[in-house]
Amino acid sequence: MKSLAEKIKNNEPTIGAWITINHPTIAEIYANAGFDWVVVDLEHSVITIGEAENLIRVIELSGSIPLVRLTSNDSDQIKRVMDAGAHGIIVPMIKTKQDVENAIKSLKYPPSGERGVGLARAQHWGNKFNEYLKWLENDSIIIVQIEHIDAVNNLDEIFSLNGISGYIIGPYDLSSSMGVPGDFTNPEFIQTIERIKSKAKKYNLCGGIHVVEPNTNELQQRIDEGYGFIAYSLDTRMLDSASRNALSIIKPSI
Repeated sequence: MKSLAEKIKNNEPTIGAWITINHPTIAEIYANAGFDWVVVDLEHSVITIGEAENLIRVIELSGSIPLVRLTSNDSDQIKRVMDAGAHGIIVPMIKTKQDVENAIKSLKYPPSGERGVGLARAQHWGNKFNEYLKWLENDSIIIVQIEHIDAVNNLDEIFSLNGISGYIIGPYDLSSSMGVPGDFTNPEFIQTIERIKSKAKKYNLCGGIHVVEPNTNELQQRIDEGYGFIAYSLDTRMLDSASRNALSIIKPSI
């Protein structure tokens, strides 16, 4: 059976979910539903490292792959979430080659990186350190988030680096950095997305995007467009959207 890292490398479509609410039931529901991976979001939530470890545990034990979207490209946080058992990281607001190199060094042990060695959950508290060492080198996942026009202007340097698994577009921040916040139909924004996809194809790099609204038609569209790493909505949007859709039918008749 292929690992998630292998699927991403081969640009095979994988669909993930996004957690911003700290509750193990949400993690368990997502994993049991069959999502290939589930992201614990530390950037836009109040989830702590300790709470993230519990969510990582539930995701993994329920049969999915736990990833963490970092608060920032912080070496201390990378070390802690990886020690907690995350299979990989999504690094926000990447802008330069140096940003990517810092993330890789923070995730990998020497000689590939500079991460300090600890014996925590990921290493089975030392019982499986050698196995973890091999897994970390070959199957850990680093997804860089392309969400600023500065990153778009440095795509060759970023995408040519060994050590990254793929990228994911952050549409809201990217459009904001272009002066058209949330306007995903803007011609310049659409051209920028195509530019990113073209550069990724040049370097045979798996492309990802976040389908923010729980819209299955858009999900299918993104698959048809060739994206291989697709985040489908997030817990809060799913709850809000389902609630409002139901009430839109009921309220007019009351």
